Amino acid sequence: MKRSVNALLPGGLESVSYAAGGKLLIYELDLIFEAGPRSFILGPNGAGKSLLLRLAHGLIAPASGRVVWQGGPDSRPDGHGRQAMVFQRPVLLRRSAAANVDYALSLHGIGGDERSRRRDEALEATGLADLAGRPARVLSAGEQQRLALARAWAIRPDILFLDEPTASLDPAATRAVEAIVSAIHAAGTKIVMTTHDLGQARRLADEVAFLHQGRLLERAPAARFFAEPETREARAFLQGDLLW
Repeated sequence: MKRSVNALLPGGLESVSYAAGGKLLIYELDLIFEAGPRSFILGPNGAGKSLLLRLAHGLIAPASGRVVWQGGPDSRPDGHGRQAMVFQRPVLLRRSAAANVDYALSLHGIGGDERSRRRDEALEATGLADLAGRPARVLSAGEQQRLALARAWAIRPDILFLDEPTASLDPAATRAVEAIVSAIHAAGTKIVMTTHDLGQARRLADEVAFLHQGRLLERAPAARFFAEPETREARAFLQGDLLW
């Protein structure tokens, strides 16, 4: 597939805070993403990892600070068109696998032969070509996640946010999803991903941002983070200790 030019990057969160139910959950977080490295967001449950992705993707608004991408705030209509997000449990339409990809492309104004070509390429690249006509909601969990990735990849985003995409999958399905994520990265899309699986982060991450209690405590190249974490909290997390 055609490489992205990463027109939105660099970009990300500038002094962003987020509150819900009267409680501050993200604290003045600064996190700018550059094109290239696969960025993994790590931290214990409740650290704010999923909130960070939703803020970056514009699904929720910050209480203070701003989310900015190259060329202007992410609230601009053209900002969202160059982003995609895949969740732990994909939301699929009551249509065939192929129709799910078609619909995503139609939302981005892609039609005719170009839509058919991108749909078929995405299904082939994710190993779903033989299942194109099958109802999406009868696919296995692993196949549904691959379909969510196909739907995202087909629009050729500059940046793809992945929120625990393999959390409920078995090892074989996890391996397949990891291979697709690596292929999307190789095709030029920036990957920003959360995971609870440290083995997965060691396999895929190029850089790590470590969150705890809504604060960014550490950011480092993955090899350095895993070998020599700088903070007490990160060392405890990597050792499997409980953090609160």
